Amino acid sequence: MKILIVGPSWVGDMVMAQTLFTCLRAQHGPDCQIDVLAPEWSRPILERMPEVRQALSFPLGHGALELATRRRIGKELAGTYDQAIVLPNSLKSALVPLFAGIPLRTGWRGEMRYGLLNDLRLLDKARYPLMIERFMALAFAPGSELPRPYPRPALQIEPASREAALGRFGLTLDRPVLALCPGAEFGESKRWPAEHYAAVADEKIRQGWQVWLFGSKKDHPVGEDIRQRLIPGLREESINLSGETSLAEAIDLLSCAAAVVSNDSGLMHVAAALDRPLVAVYGSTSPSFTPPLATRVETVQLGLECSPCFERTCRFGHYNCLRELQPAMVVSRLDGLAGDPLSDPQDP
Repeated sequence: MKILIVGPSWVGDMVMAQTLFTCLRAQHGPDCQIDVLAPEWSRPILERMPEVRQALSFPLGHGALELATRRRIGKELAGTYDQAIVLPNSLKSALVPLFAGIPLRTGWRGEMRYGLLNDLRLLDKARYPLMIERFMALAFAPGSELPRPYPRPALQIEPASREAALGRFGLTLDRPVLALCPGAEFGESKRWPAEHYAAVADEKIRQGWQVWLFGSKKDHPVGEDIRQRLIPGLREESINLSGETSLAEAIDLLSCAAAVVSNDSGLMHVAAALDRPLVAVYGSTSPSFTPPLATRVETVQLGLECSPCFERTCRFGHYNCLRELQPAMVVSRLDGLAGDPLSDPQDP
């Protein structure tokens, strides 16, 4: 069985899609060949998933139609696959499998994709409240019971690749690493305040830890804000890697962390897929739809009357769902998860 997956456009969604790949391998056997058509940025994630044979770079940006390009890509893939599974709900995302003439084209109805998909599913949101359930269900016939326990994303790290990343940034593992992921592509309503992250960093550095900050180039300023809130002597025990690493390096370096604190973001899902002890901070969103999928996870949220609102900015302007969530709560959960790596060091 040769299957083409049209992949999602967000880091977290791509990580969670591994649950579908696992189900497909279980359904069709280890000889099932899974290729993923996705933006080039996702290649480091897909290369760390053993279920994926190859990542196929999709050259169009999010939202671009460019019909001629989609037709060309489809023609190049013609005659290769038995099935396509389209994870985005947009109409345009179903065009490449149609142009490729793939016999079985599976996906949720989405933007009225009649004719584009010939295995069109109607989503029952009550039956499948989790995003991974909506991904996994596409591996099976409509109405099938999903296998339990659910598979979890699990990215595989090559030791040589990790050592290269450590060497490039001059990092050592002589002390336990607290990874902080203070960014969120969604917007301000997902970002726990910099002063709260700094308070957590201060506490752990005083306990003998070092702090690595991760994120995109847009997150570099908030990383610097966090570091500048640390007093001299502690500040030097932190490094801002936001925007400095490639995604591949960020994944490999996150695998070294003794613990992670993150907003609800793509890197949160990466940390969970690396099975790092993780405290995930929720404000405007909820773990009831896209929770981090790992065994050593604590989610913290205040549950105010106005949240979760799922808005990018706070309609009241106060962001109390995040501002009032105190660092002590996160430190307490962190200590419970990570224990004391200084007395019981763990090999990442």
